[in-house]
Amino acid sequence: MKKGAIFATLSLFLALSFISVYACYGAAPEEEAAQGEEKAAKPEKSGLALGLAALGAGIAIGLAAVGTGVAQGKIGAAGVGSVTERPEILPTVLIFLVIPETMVILGFVIAILLLTR
Repeated sequence: MKKGAIFATLSLFLALSFISVYACYGAAPEEEAAQGEEKAAKPEKSGLALGLAALGAGIAIGLAAVGTGVAQGKIGAAGVGSVTERPEILPTVLIFLVIPETMVILGFVIAILLLTR
């Protein structure tokens, strides 16, 4: 992957993250007044805290996905070359392709933990 493509992807990701922070910044004053006692009974995240949690969740999933994509690209290229020479190692190559995917799953779990706390 070229440096320009990586930079463009990360720039787009950061722009979307900042938009999510802006969108989650807080409720309108009328909505806060209408909630009344319910808000005092159940403490919720403020708009800024929710926005920062959304930013952290996006970063956790996005960077994990970029890292996994780079790793799987290199493993896949090497694996295809190896399988053409020795077809019996296909199951091993498939296992090596699945291992980096756990990084995205862990990023997804971290994002869920950030948004539900």
